[in-house]
Amino acid sequence: MTLFPEMFASVMDASIMARARQKGLLSWGCVNPRDFSRDKHRKVDDRPFGGGPGMLMMAEPMAEAIGSVKKKGARVVFLSPQGDVFNDSAAVRLAKEKRLVLVCGHYEGIDERVLDLADEELSIGDYVLTGGELPAMVVADAVTRRLPGVLKKGDALVRESFAAGVLDFPQYTRPRVWRGREVPEVLFSGDHAKIAEWRRKAALRATRRKRPDLIERAN
Repeated sequence: MTLFPEMFASVMDASIMARARQKGLLSWGCVNPRDFSRDKHRKVDDRPFGGGPGMLMMAEPMAEAIGSVKKKGARVVFLSPQGDVFNDSAAVRLAKEKRLVLVCGHYEGIDERVLDLADEELSIGDYVLTGGELPAMVVADAVTRRLPGVLKKGDALVRESFAAGVLDFPQYTRPRVWRGREVPEVLFSGDHAKIAEWRRKAALRATRRKRPDLIERAN
């Protein structure tokens, strides 16, 4: 649900999400709260009570827009800087839902009373964006990757960063030597057990160097 549906096509109709839709594993659409405004100018915002900068999205157009797409079993997710931080575990959980309604706020936010219609609030980080459109795309992409049948068979998801609680291991491709830097010799050994052990240790080293908080959290 967004005031700017034109922002979504370039992301939702490309790459993995496009393939998921072509396979019939994903469908998506946009609902614009302006279509539910009773104002002749399709106005959906007003000044906040008590004063302050900016404008707030009004309750009624938002509520009616949500109601138009909230079918039985749908989970309503508000994208908000005040929400729980979105992570891989949340993506796995949301991928099990049959229908998601991603609500994108704008301006200074949404009338607080509309939050009663949300099943949860999610944030993609501790910073403020112009609206919820970019966070909604992030959530949609991460969740789509977790839908059964979207990615090719194999252990790609298991190996990805965060899936095992640590970052992904370093990866290399041709050429074998680039600007004086050589690919680790063990990757050419053909010994799958040794390669797996190297990758496990390399993933831990990368995690300790780049995201030590993940190691501390696991302990």
